Amino acid sequence: MNVHTRRTTIAGPAGVIECAIDEPGQASARGVAVLCHPHPQHGGALQNKVVQTLARAFVQLGWRAVRFNFRGVGGSEGQWDEGRGEVDDAMAVIAAHRDTALPLALGGFSFGGYVATQAAARLPEGQKALRLVLIAPAARNFPLADVPQDTIVIHGEADDVVPLSAVLDWARPQVQPVIVVPTAGHFFHGQLPLLRQLVVGAWH
Repeated sequence: MNVHTRRTTIAGPAGVIECAIDEPGQASARGVAVLCHPHPQHGGALQNKVVQTLARAFVQLGWRAVRFNFRGVGGSEGQWDEGRGEVDDAMAVIAAHRDTALPLALGGFSFGGYVATQAAARLPEGQKALRLVLIAPAARNFPLADVPQDTIVIHGEADDVVPLSAVLDWARPQVQPVIVVPTAGHFFHGQLPLLRQLVVGAWH
């Protein structure tokens, strides 16, 4: 992401998990955000531009941003597990990087949005995430868990990978607001600065 990104590894359920950590400029972080990348079998990795944009938004908010590669991606060991083991990977990263003195946030893009919702649902009472940020969550192909109403959900109007209608069908029973970016596709090409502004603005 930048010259200040710190690379590290943790022990995960399928072997080593590769992580990338970005710290805010201030002396101490306000919280820890664990961010999940898109589908591993379609080129998803921690350096994905949307996930990097999420990390930049959290750093701008004064949070530590932790990105990681799911099993079988980059320097992470193991192999694709159809979404099940990938949620286990996220839980391992949360356990390794969360600071009990700081609030936790979870975020994800596309398939990573599905993982973030499932990981959030697994966290026990008293250890729940303060908030979730979901960008174009993969509502058509994976079972997104229900989320709190203060979750930030952002979707492109012209998304041809995850149709906006699929996300609205998931959001409707929860009365979950969805921020729709006109003309934006799945990867928000040319609109990443706007995406970052939307996350920062919605957080406050």
